[in-house]
Amino acid sequence: MQIVTRELRRPEGAKYAAHLRRLGAEDRRLRFGLTITDSAIEDYVARIDFDRDALFGVFDDHLQLAAAAHLARGDDQAELGVSVLPGHRGRGVGAALLSRAHVHARNWGIGALFMHCLPENSAMLHLARKQGMRIVAEGGEADARLALPPADAASFAQAVLDERVGLFDYALKSQFDTVRRLILAGVLTAPPSSR
Repeated sequence: MQIVTRELRRPEGAKYAAHLRRLGAEDRRLRFGLTITDSAIEDYVARIDFDRDALFGVFDDHLQLAAAAHLARGDDQAELGVSVLPGHRGRGVGAALLSRAHVHARNWGIGALFMHCLPENSAMLHLARKQGMRIVAEGGEADARLALPPADAASFAQAVLDERVGLFDYALKSQFDTVRRLILAGVLTAPPSSR
């Protein structure tokens, strides 16, 4: 099954903050390098520059962010931070977000994709290795780096396709979620099940 990602826009920052708040203390420590409070999460999300950075998400069937990736653009590299809620791990969601960020950073003209994490963050290091990133661990920190090829017509086409599929997926999930809520509220009746 293909994992569908979608780029989040500024008005969806609250969805990203809600996603990060659902992370437990240990997951927050692994994502940010230290355990952070809900108010620190709000501050972090409020500081995201949506004109410069990119934020990608994978939505579940109830339109909750199951996973997200923040791609922060620098001058010659982009740093990626990924978070996946526990019930969605081990399904390729992190790899899908990394792949999406890879193409996006290429299209920005960035020369390298960079991830910084704690050396005990085995899930992130596994993901980095799987994607062919070079990992250097020292001084209680681990850095993963991937040199990016220049953008080309295929990378631009891939970005457009990924976004269109992401928008379609979200619209479809939104319609199903609306119907589900109307059924639960008694406004609609569920169709009879086939046997």
